[in-house]
Amino acid sequence: MAHLVEVDDPADPRLADYRDLRDVQLRRALEAEHGLFLAEGEKVVRRAVEGGFTPRSFLMAPRWLDGLADVLETSDAPCYVISEALAEEVTGFHVHRGALASLHRRPDRPVEEVLEDARFVLVLEDLVDHTNVGAAFRSGAALGVDAVLLGPRCADPLYRRSVKVAMGAVFALPWTRVPDWHGALPDLSARGFTSVALTLAPDAVPLEEAVAGLDRVALVLGSEGHGLSTRWEQSADRRAIIPMAAGIDSLNVAAAAAVACYVTARR
Repeated sequence: MAHLVEVDDPADPRLADYRDLRDVQLRRALEAEHGLFLAEGEKVVRRAVEGGFTPRSFLMAPRWLDGLADVLETSDAPCYVISEALAEEVTGFHVHRGALASLHRRPDRPVEEVLEDARFVLVLEDLVDHTNVGAAFRSGAALGVDAVLLGPRCADPLYRRSVKVAMGAVFALPWTRVPDWHGALPDLSARGFTSVALTLAPDAVPLEEAVAGLDRVALVLGSEGHGLSTRWEQSADRRAIIPMAAGIDSLNVAAAAAVACYVTARR
């Protein structure tokens, strides 16, 4: 069982994993150096542990101890018990969900392992906003996606904000980064997937038409600003659009992912 440790000093070095959570650059460096990520909130902490990730420690206000008692029973990691005011001082924001956990990252899985038995894959190229990545994972998990592949420069799905927005879906869906950006989509085609790129290219057809009758589908979405790179747009097997009205040409990528996953799942 996790050992409960009451802490009343915000400078206590044992709280280092939880410090300055709003400083994105600092957190990226710290989490990469120590191979950790954070889960926030009772449901997300629970899903991270149930997903097989090993806790380094927990941090929570006393009122959350009972709700996570069964999770704490399964771990030998320390649980730092602090007031909510102190938690805000350490983390830099009001932790209204009351509970945090620091967990060990795992090495990226091989692409072939992630794609094993998959028939519907979501492929994200260069999304830079952690909220959009988390939202795409949540939509994918809810709408039948079997796995997610990320371009090398895509934002980290295990960053706290991504995990929070995804409501733990990053622990439920198999995912990894593609090792070869240039050949990623041809590689998927060689593995039996039909890659369908969401794009405003002149030869794009309505998504429902593009995915009709397909068996193994890789749905490809690009960055928030410019969309897909020319390489990925041109190397996809098919190009598709979500038909729009009112003179709007596209949706936010998180919204587009939700709509596209729904349409593709119904193919």
